[in-house]
Amino acid sequence: MTNGSYEPVEILLVEDNPHDAEITLRALKRANFANHVQWLKDGEEALAFLFSEGQVHEPADPAAARNVARHQDAQVDGIEVLKRIKADSRTRSIPVVMLTSSKEESDLVRSYDLGVNSYLVKPVDFQRFSEEVTRVGYYWVAMNQMPGAS
Repeated sequence: MTNGSYEPVEILLVEDNPHDAEITLRALKRANFANHVQWLKDGEEALAFLFSEGQVHEPADPAAARNVARHQDAQVDGIEVLKRIKADSRTRSIPVVMLTSSKEESDLVRSYDLGVNSYLVKPVDFQRFSEEVTRVGYYWVAMNQMPGAS
């Protein structure tokens, strides 16, 4: 896939597994979906990045930004990051995609209750994981309609 009639977006990738982060970054780069990807290694870093010192650090186009968060972070998990993003009027409209290893029904339900835009379980296989990231990127960048998009 190449960049066709869509604009690349900014992505905040929250991923504590360096291997999964590398696969995700490679897949996004190969598909040319993002003009900038900020990789943060845990939920604590994500919250500090977004809400440091009372300031909200939003991407240049918050309606086009994509957040990918994980559940397994021991300090601040993906659900807590999601909760904070969706609770704040300054960040509420930023789409959040949970790409996680958790298949727990309770995590799925809680994520949607808190306003997640998409919940996906990571495939274990390297090739399938890379393909999944590409499909997700294509959907969010090329197909999904957002308020304020031209």
